[in-house]
Amino acid sequence: MIHGVSTKNLKKISDERGFLVEMLRDDDSFFEKFGQVYMTVCNPGYVKAWHSHKNQSDNFVVVRGTGRIGLYDCRDQSPTKGEVMEFVIGENNPMLIFIPFGVAHGFEAVGEEPCYLINCVTQHYNYKSPDEQRIDPFKNNIPFKWNSKKGD
Repeated sequence: MIHGVSTKNLKKISDERGFLVEMLRDDDSFFEKFGQVYMTVCNPGYVKAWHSHKNQSDNFVVVRGTGRIGLYDCRDQSPTKGEVMEFVIGENNPMLIFIPFGVAHGFEAVGEEPCYLINCVTQHYNYKSPDEQRIDPFKNNIPFKWNSKKGD
């Protein structure tokens, strides 16, 4: 397990009207603060990776489809520097993944359907000075291989 990464299995509460899933609560042990919430969609055959932040932590939940989430610890001072993790989450395996700043992350859709990911970040996006570092998804030294062939 990469140091600082946390997961939370999500419970689906269903009745005849539909269902409800609590994703993130302010009393979760890993909750830091609220910055913004956004949704990102990845189409089959594509990967959205690698991204990391110097200050922002992420909370990933796939709400539609299935996503393969990759994590890579690129923090110099981390006891798990260089380690990777993989999660396959989505409608049939609801989970929240807390990703601390400094851990590179990305995702791809699994199967033939797009993957809809909700991210509740600890800082809002700064358009003038984004807290984002990018690593090419395919040309790097990260010991993780994406199944998709196209990426950002």
